[in-house]
Amino acid sequence: MTLTPSRGRRRASMLGLLAAAAMTMTGLAGTAGAATGPAQEQAATGSAKAVKASTLGAQAAQSGRYFGAAVAAGKLSDGTYSGILNREFNMVTPENEMKWDTIERSRGSFNFGPADQIVSQATSHGQRLRGHTLVWHSQLPGWVSSIGDANTLRSVMNNHITTTMSHYKGKIYAWDVVNEAFADGGSGQHRASVFQNLLGDGFIEEAFRTARAADPAAKLCYNDYNIENWTDAKTQGVYRMVRDFKARGVPIDCVGLQSHFGTGGPPSSFQTTLSSFAALGVDVQITELDIAQAPAAAYTNTVRACMNVARCTGITVWGIRDRDSWRSGENPLLFDNNGNKKAAYNATLTALGGTPAVTTKAAQAPASPAASLPSSSGGTPAGS
Repeated sequence: MTLTPSRGRRRASMLGLLAAAAMTMTGLAGTAGAATGPAQEQAATGSAKAVKASTLGAQAAQSGRYFGAAVAAGKLSDGTYSGILNREFNMVTPENEMKWDTIERSRGSFNFGPADQIVSQATSHGQRLRGHTLVWHSQLPGWVSSIGDANTLRSVMNNHITTTMSHYKGKIYAWDVVNEAFADGGSGQHRASVFQNLLGDGFIEEAFRTARAADPAAKLCYNDYNIENWTDAKTQGVYRMVRDFKARGVPIDCVGLQSHFGTGGPPSSFQTTLSSFAALGVDVQITELDIAQAPAAAYTNTVRACMNVARCTGITVWGIRDRDSWRSGENPLLFDNNGNKKAAYNATLTALGGTPAVTTKAAQAPASPAASLPSSSGGTPAGS
């Protein structure tokens, strides 16, 4: 997801050493950086669960996970925005800056400037990065959409993946290699797109194989929305694809569930979905979380589901303050328009195992029955 999320879219020196060792063993140590940030706070808090942390990223890191946010380069000069970003999060996802229409607006002419700004900001604060996204039917330049020859499209797709990943090689923890390739509704099949129409079902596999060759160390993820409910046809379609990929040795390391929820938060089967994907041998990540009106209970249920699945390696919220959200009218994030912590923030920190400060807003009403974004919303946020 990007423009808006995809449519539907962190005492004694010995304790510090133990913390660093624990993070290294899980393979989730933060990127080295001179400035302070959630990764550094985690190093100071001690070994896993030994000391409750006071920020989201530092607390998530105590269980070997991350807690991140989608970030816009144009907002980094906002002191409140960047202050929250640097304090609270240990993973960063560029909201739109790594999408095809920004990176390669004209064929063969690559513009990494906006994304480089976010990468520099994150690494200087000890935060890791998720790359979003390499192949997506939306936010695609017209020159790509208008390609009519399969061999040309295959060459263009593979060159875009290889050039982009090579530029950021060693700097990106995980890439959303393919985004939102499955159709809404009851078919459980791929959606129509220039990639599907010209290259057929095999375009996803080809994209993942190309990505593995470009940066063997990066985790490769498939990312989609409305795949949180286990019995839905779309969820089952993605599950069958991942199962097939694992059986045939196609390189896939993780599944991203965007999780753009209604006021009820996750469906009752959400943890089942996470654990079922994980049982295939992939990590699962909540990649674009936001919940209409941000009920504390709904955020608690979402975070607990992840915490209960060992291979749920992290959570990213899609934006920082409500005003930064593609769903700004629904106030779906953890910080209000002014950057104050909401009740949902404290609930989230508590669910991660941390110690919340006194809430700055009145406790919110209990969540209503589970609800997901209506299909009429058009899918994921523009920045998904």
